[in-house]
Amino acid sequence: MNITMLGTGLIGRNYTTALHAGRSRDRVTAVYSRTAASVQAFAAEFGIAHATTDMHAAITDPSTELVVIGLPNHLHEEAVMAAVKAGKGVLCTKPLGRTAAEAYRMLQAVEDAGVFHGYLEDLTYTPKTLKALESVRAGAIGTVLWARGSEKHPGPHRAWFWDKTQSGGGAIIDMGCHCIEISRNFIGKDIRPVEVMCWADTQVHPIEAEDHAVGMVRYENGAMGQFEVSWSFRGGMDLRDEVAGTEGTIWLNHWQRTGFELYTATGQQGYVAEKAEGDTGWMFPVGDEQAALGFTPMFHDMLEAYEQHRAPMETFYDGYVVNAIMDAAYASVSSKRWEPVQLQTWRGRIDTPHVSVLRQYDDEHVLIKQERMPDGALHVILRNTVSGALVERIARAEGS
Repeated sequence: MNITMLGTGLIGRNYTTALHAGRSRDRVTAVYSRTAASVQAFAAEFGIAHATTDMHAAITDPSTELVVIGLPNHLHEEAVMAAVKAGKGVLCTKPLGRTAAEAYRMLQAVEDAGVFHGYLEDLTYTPKTLKALESVRAGAIGTVLWARGSEKHPGPHRAWFWDKTQSGGGAIIDMGCHCIEISRNFIGKDIRPVEVMCWADTQVHPIEAEDHAVGMVRYENGAMGQFEVSWSFRGGMDLRDEVAGTEGTIWLNHWQRTGFELYTATGQQGYVAEKAEGDTGWMFPVGDEQAALGFTPMFHDMLEAYEQHRAPMETFYDGYVVNAIMDAAYASVSSKRWEPVQLQTWRGRIDTPHVSVLRQYDDEHVLIKQERMPDGALHVILRNTVSGALVERIARAEGS
């Protein structure tokens, strides 16, 4: 497949590296950047035939059939609309829009035109996440009650991220989108997000947007999604997820202390890993960044879906829902109360039953908790199904 790449920054580089190393038959054959020096150097490095500073020329290049958007947030809508006009499939990096309204316009455009679309939410595609999702869907941890995504680092690498007008926000719009969509996958993307409570502040950097935020997303079935994001975290990039279910728990660490640790007194003398703050002392290099961050499996799914005429795992609709949740988060930051998630269209389940798991202990009681104590006794706490009274029973081993 021949692909147009829009953007030659860090994300464009990661995307192109993953595409060229992925299915082996896919190539970026046209590339766009706003600066001539950048696009020419990028094209030379990756062996790309057509390089241009004209975005519309790159999109309409007759040699390509799919457009990948790796541009700053304020350029997403223009690029999507141009791809739609050209009748080409379009894949857009996260977040889809700066607001839900912007994302919804893009969703309507691709669906009205009938063009293929994919939302490039790479962290839902990490190998660990995909394996964890398989376990959840197989019932390994029971009903998911709570999912927490955490992404923290010292801040973005380009100036436009820090400009609220261009980016649409701060750490929430940059990284909250990852955490929110990961939680949606674990809780169930067919479960409607209802309301959001969020705290955010600018603690370190002289900017108008937030550099630190913590939010909670309540879903219709009572499950809770939580996100923690920071541009003021020191020590590199920290990517972790936790999932709590009625029958088990999942912990995921994607970036630090994952099995490759290096100590150097003299220094690495070069690149270590994304957002690494130094090259001496203890460091955590990453063997294959494109795979570890989900880029390689993400593009495999996207391109297979395109060829098989099916929807990929992540579509523009998912991007729109994430934007709507982030809109509610920003509203909550201002109001300091729970704010509803406003969705112009909902395509999931309606009136989902509340998560509730009752374990019958005997004819009169349900189980609250049982635990083996240090003295060997089994402590059991029950609730009477008729009176509601709490009952504690202690079973001691013989001879104790």
